[in-house]
Amino acid sequence: MQSNDTADWSDDELFEHHSFIASKGQDPLRVDKFLLNFIEYATRNKIQQAAKSGHIWVNGSIVKQNYKVKPGDEVKVLLEHPPHEFLLVPEDIPLDIVYEDDVLLVVNKPAGMVVHPGHGNYSGTLINALLHHIQDLPVNSNERPGLVHRIDKDTSGLLVVAKTEAAMTHLAKQFFDKTSEREYVAMVWGNVEDEEGTIEGNIARNPKNRLQMQVFPEGDEGKEAVTHYKVLERLGYVTLVSCKLETGRTHQIRVHMKYIGHTLFNDERYGGDKILKGTTFTKYKQFVDNAFKLLPRQALHAKTLGFVHPVTGEQMRFDSEIPADMVQCIEKWRHYSKHSQ
Repeated sequence: MQSNDTADWSDDELFEHHSFIASKGQDPLRVDKFLLNFIEYATRNKIQQAAKSGHIWVNGSIVKQNYKVKPGDEVKVLLEHPPHEFLLVPEDIPLDIVYEDDVLLVVNKPAGMVVHPGHGNYSGTLINALLHHIQDLPVNSNERPGLVHRIDKDTSGLLVVAKTEAAMTHLAKQFFDKTSEREYVAMVWGNVEDEEGTIEGNIARNPKNRLQMQVFPEGDEGKEAVTHYKVLERLGYVTLVSCKLETGRTHQIRVHMKYIGHTLFNDERYGGDKILKGTTFTKYKQFVDNAFKLLPRQALHAKTLGFVHPVTGEQMRFDSEIPADMVQCIEKWRHYSKHSQ
């Protein structure tokens, strides 16, 4: 599946344009369900409205929402979307700022906060909060103010934000050159066999579901990705691990850990919200359900961040506490593993 996302603005109608080519292995699937798999934050209602308005095309012809997509079909859709300047509105949202000076700041992002505005998340993002805190943020190549890197909506933890063009260039080069330090703590399904290891495998969009990424071990698709992991604690049917990123691909830890058979605990997008390891006892199922309620997101926290200061040349290193929801879930598993031997 190939995709091409562009945006066309006009004074009276605002649309986001998406174009996809169904992969050779695509099973026949209703076009509305197909598009739900490929457009993040789109809703069935929005897609059905697009169909009613004649804004879904397959191979150049308008289709209804029940059209079955076949391999090789070119699917296009126009969705209502606010203009770019509407997305970049300062909002008075509290920020947990760990460090700040004239050229950069380090922020501890809570789980549930989207980093930058996009389809379905037009406000309440980290960017909206930053624009209220800082008057003039430099814009990166994707027109995202201040961002040098990002973390997923439901991942908590540390991010560095550039306040000047020079700082952004300097910091971006460190991430590109793999000289920055990024360590995450994750809880994954299963008992990870090796005490430590390295996962290598190119990452690209899953051809059957664009909302997921996938490992391509042959290196024929995607971008190089390297994750170093180390076991921190074994908790029976789950394991607490440290993951150090050498590269920073979308969903890298989530995809790499699933690739080696250890999906992140309660990672809905990659199937971690199901019982992947353990017993069939009803009591155990209830225990896991309660653990999911304690931690209603993937068990992933960006704990440590290190880089060279773009002005002083000083090595900066920041560490953050694992958030309460994740701590409570870890404690629950710790107690279970001790008392179920």
